[in-house]
Amino acid sequence: MSYADSVKDLSPALTALRLLAVDFADLPAPTVRVSPIVPKELDLSLHGDLGAFEPWRTALGIARKDIDFHTQGGGTWVLCATVDYAGALVTLYAYGDVLRRTLTVVGGCNVA
Repeated sequence: MSYADSVKDLSPALTALRLLAVDFADLPAPTVRVSPIVPKELDLSLHGDLGAFEPWRTALGIARKDIDFHTQGGGTWVLCATVDYAGALVTLYAYGDVLRRTLTVVGGCNVA
């Protein structure tokens, strides 16, 4: 693992972020994480709207087959994919509430 000693060492992730900000300025704003612990990685997180994942997936050129889908804590759907972009490893996350069917009792019958 290569730790960053200076901001210059973060340049792979920051360059990728700068390019994304210029080239895809109209995409939904993600939470952005760059860490000196993993200076060549850029994490983009979208919260509360799984639909925001699709335009980012398309922009980053991520194939549908490369998306990991799982639930977290039983109550949150998670989409995740990683791609090399402009010299950085970019991981795209989206978090959204699990859709739950509500049952209503009508005349002794369960109606979904």
